[in-house]
Amino acid sequence: MQNISQEQATEAMPLAGAETTRFWRDPRFGGMECLSATFLTHEFAPHAHDTFSIGAIESGSQIATICGAREASGPGDLYLINPGETHDGAPTDGGYRYRMIYPDLSLFREILEDVTGRVFHGTPAFGKQILHDPKLAAAFLGAHRTLEAGVGALETSQSMFLVLDAMFRQHGSSIIVPTDTSERSAVRRARDYLTEHYATDLGLEELAAVAGLSRAHLIRAFRKEFHITPHAFLTDVRIRSARRRLRAGDLPAEVALECGFADQAHFTRHFKARTGLTPGQYRAR
Repeated sequence: MQNISQEQATEAMPLAGAETTRFWRDPRFGGMECLSATFLTHEFAPHAHDTFSIGAIESGSQIATICGAREASGPGDLYLINPGETHDGAPTDGGYRYRMIYPDLSLFREILEDVTGRVFHGTPAFGKQILHDPKLAAAFLGAHRTLEAGVGALETSQSMFLVLDAMFRQHGSSIIVPTDTSERSAVRRARDYLTEHYATDLGLEELAAVAGLSRAHLIRAFRKEFHITPHAFLTDVRIRSARRRLRAGDLPAEVALECGFADQAHFTRHFKARTGLTPGQYRAR
């Protein structure tokens, strides 16, 4: 990879004795969410983001299922997860420390256009979600540490811009739209219905009627298409809505009620299972 300093490549740090998270929104990248964390026992429930999820492990190892494929990862590996792709994650061999950013589609397209000086046509995407690229992973970790340290705007912007551009140049892919079928159309109707009515108490019979499938067929076809059950998808949609409301400054208790959760404790448990943070931690940043 060209134009990325080798000083960004540093040795992996040993794991700390306790789980830690640092979450912030970087104003130099339009409020892009950033995370550095050590997880020893925390397991992420299956979830998806409205944004890209891009990151690398500094030390330790994790095992994750992304779009139905289960794979272990460690230092030298990259996460290049597209918006809407379902994934989970759990520590192995004593835990892991990693760094992540969550650029939305418009920001990522803007970065590519800024670096190349050309209008980007189409939708940027990655064809493989976990891949081994030690040089690029080290460059990303170095750029991420620069973000976290809060150094000068030019240094910060340049290093991360170059890394993201290199990621797309080396590993970018066009989105492949699968051929439509009656079953796929049915589960998409169910998905859209869940997305539109996430704050209500939906039942399986109601959802099956919308899809035009039996209850068992719906669950099976939904999992096949989206790698997640209808209930898990509904919970994830509620959490994504909750994130937007918390960013706007709404109180966790209000958000829990408005997003369809039974109570605040129920909301907090599901929120942390998908973000690694409590609603209060997420809102405070």
